[in-house]
Amino acid sequence: MEQHDSNLAVLMEIARDLTSSLAASDRYARFLSAVTRVIPCDAACLLRLEGDDLVPVAGRGLASEALVRRFDRREHPRLDVILRSADPVLFPADSDLADPFDGLLSIDHEANLNVHACLGCRLTLGTEVVGALTADALQPQRFDGVDLRVLGMLGALAGAAMQTTTLIESLELVAERRGEVARELYRSAGAGGGQILGGSAAVRRLLDEIRTVAASDLPVLITGETGVGKELVARQIHDLSKRHEEAMIQVNCAALPESVAESELFGHVKGAFTGAVRDRAGKFEIARGGTLFLDEVGELPLSLQPKLLRAIQHGEVQRVGSDRPVRVDVRLIAATNRDIAAELETGRFRADLYHRLAVYPIHVPPLRDHREDIPILSAHFLDVSRQRLGLGPVRLAESARERLMAADWPGNIRELENVISRGVLRAARGETGRGQAILVGTQHLDLGTAAQPAAADLAAADDAQAENSRLSLADRVDAFRRRAIVDAVARHGGNWAAAARDLGLHRSNLHQLAARLGLRVRKPKDSFGV
Repeated sequence: MEQHDSNLAVLMEIARDLTSSLAASDRYARFLSAVTRVIPCDAACLLRLEGDDLVPVAGRGLASEALVRRFDRREHPRLDVILRSADPVLFPADSDLADPFDGLLSIDHEANLNVHACLGCRLTLGTEVVGALTADALQPQRFDGVDLRVLGMLGALAGAAMQTTTLIESLELVAERRGEVARELYRSAGAGGGQILGGSAAVRRLLDEIRTVAASDLPVLITGETGVGKELVARQIHDLSKRHEEAMIQVNCAALPESVAESELFGHVKGAFTGAVRDRAGKFEIARGGTLFLDEVGELPLSLQPKLLRAIQHGEVQRVGSDRPVRVDVRLIAATNRDIAAELETGRFRADLYHRLAVYPIHVPPLRDHREDIPILSAHFLDVSRQRLGLGPVRLAESARERLMAADWPGNIRELENVISRGVLRAARGETGRGQAILVGTQHLDLGTAAQPAAADLAAADDAQAENSRLSLADRVDAFRRRAIVDAVARHGGNWAAAARDLGLHRSNLHQLAARLGLRVRKPKDSFGV
């Protein structure tokens, strides 16, 4: 009787929350807190059904990496059983079906991977299945005394809570996004390349900045090292802006040859130059009504910068070969890994253009400044690699996680993703059974530092040139560049990425310049891409 009264009190508390004005995260957290008071579990999870995937919207007692995964019902038979059953399901302790949360309980610490009890029920809205509620415990007999009728009531209330939250979010989106429905939020909130993952203070500040500027139409300049996710920040700003229904057109300024850069940006008319066989719109016109993202804007030729400035100032462009201006309405976002202050001092970038672009500057922090996000990012990349390779469960050994946390990451998040992808591939080598658990250890991760430069060779090449007393101006400039590169590489202990940052260059551009100047660049066979 006492237990019955306790369960009833918890159910009433959940029912009251349904009529309360709560944020989605608070509503779900309170619900799972109530679940753990009724069911003696070590972990509970509320999942939303998206196609064939179950996506966690809230969890309790689970490792952080579990909450960024997508669980395909076709790969997780227990979840499929729960979704197919009209009644709550209590799996027998000796069930041979793998539990989707094996090894993912926060108190598990890589032990007892396949020893815990599991129960769950599906969530429905009318006749539609919209999700699932699961509970897990390490002790096999933990749920023997659970009243499944109470679980069924919790499932019904969870479905209602999800519906209430959906309606509230829908109303908020109508007000903030002028009629956009809640499914758009769900579409963009999936675990994929469009998410900025992390809970550190640095990432929270970044997300706050994104939300602040997204609501406006101000030009944004995104700065940060290579691989930190500047493009992802630009995409997030666009997706949260009033222009989100239109396209975001991206231009890689570093890949634009100076001879065609003006035509690419502003377009041309037929006959404007050899090969111009028809009129062609430029990227400004294509992006009309949406967002134009100028990536690596620091590489834009100096000759083109005044024309870009005019387009921003007057909201119009002029196609090559035409004397008629074309009005354009675009939101401008630019990104660079260069030290713009240094570029301004040397005259390689116009100050007036910089001030037009940097109306709202956003700096994306390097990974070394928010190392606490590495476990969550690693879990996400593990899951992406697992899906790409068609593998079963993939986990990271604690020793490997510690190595990842301690690494320098000159290539930032992009380098982390590459290391994880290669590690999963190596760990999966020789595994023949689909569904077999794979553990990625330190032996699978190539975390060596960048190759040391042949400093003596570089210096010798420089000295050989310097000894020539009849150097032309161009040769003297090359000699200066050669010495600057040698000094920068030596100053940073052979780290070419750090030397490139010091010199205000992209790493690949530094390697190309060094090769042109006759400097031998020794790199490992499997070097990290930056």
